Amino acid sequence: MNAKLLGLQAVLSVIGISALMGGRVADAASAPCMAVLDRFTAPDVPAMGPDEEAAPFGSPNAVIPADLPGKGLAQHPMLYVGENCNTMFLVKDGKAIWTYATGKGPEYDDVWMLSSGNILFTRMKYIAEITPDKKVIWRYDFKTPGGPDHTEVHTCQPIGLDKVMFVVNGLPPRLMVVNIKTGAVEVNHEIPGFEAGDANGIHGQFRRARVTAKGTYLISFLTMNQVVEYDKDFKEIWRYKINSPWAALRLKNGNTLITDEKDALTREVNAKGETVWEFDCKADLPAQYQFASAPQSCTRLANGNTIFTSRGKGGQGPQLIEVNRAKKVVWVLQDWKNIGDATAVQILDDPGVPEKPGESEH
Repeated sequence: MNAKLLGLQAVLSVIGISALMGGRVADAASAPCMAVLDRFTAPDVPAMGPDEEAAPFGSPNAVIPADLPGKGLAQHPMLYVGENCNTMFLVKDGKAIWTYATGKGPEYDDVWMLSSGNILFTRMKYIAEITPDKKVIWRYDFKTPGGPDHTEVHTCQPIGLDKVMFVVNGLPPRLMVVNIKTGAVEVNHEIPGFEAGDANGIHGQFRRARVTAKGTYLISFLTMNQVVEYDKDFKEIWRYKINSPWAALRLKNGNTLITDEKDALTREVNAKGETVWEFDCKADLPAQYQFASAPQSCTRLANGNTIFTSRGKGGQGPQLIEVNRAKKVVWVLQDWKNIGDATAVQILDDPGVPEKPGESEH
């Protein structure tokens, strides 16, 4: 085959992929997670892994509302967890193609698929990284019986393929970076503000922290109603006051996207603290799409759309809603029959290398 034919074949291949992804090119270079999804359905993947514990999910009699915007579970390939459902879901082509169950007790809060195909997640009492064939390759446990030495975890982030950042809720709380290959603790820094804290308040200290593209730490203080950014030496460089910030993301445009759980709104602010975009779920969502529980986290897509996650309430209300910049609802997922509630979602065909800070805005 000559060079011209090879070039034409490559172009046609890209066009085909783009059409399959709704006009958005998602190849191994731009969205590397899409290239490893076949590993999750390989013959050697067990129905239950050696460390899995059964966790029932779904409501067989649940009714999926008709005429919802979008394509239901077929809208996006995604990795999906909810804090009230102890089964993790990998969704592709409108169905869950892989699950991972972790038994009783709270709670999934954060989840990442890496470009390697491994999955990193928090489960409140531990963090783990697992392979597509459900082998645990790393786990870090916390003391969760209660009391002054009680610790727990709700947020994590891969830093390259070998390091993990996470925040330890405790007295005092700490931000840590651990090399999972060598076991070395590379960062172990106390987070200020809880020097005289109450052990009963440990659970609500933090839900999200992120390492930015510049290497700074963006931390959401859930019960202290503020988002604070620190440099690598933990010198404060930015602060924004807002009610109950469950999650904050530093966007590629330099702005910060914050989920205010108390007021059911998500606000994008610039470095000066000025609001450049805001979505108030109570005021901006049509009555028929109202959440039963305020969103906890959100994801900003490359096309500018934003996806909100919700725990729902007893199997009621939407789990995910996607809106565009004009606040038009383009997708509502309400499917309590096939999946559980939503706390975090990673859209797998969105461009970016997940383990490279700043590239995955979730």
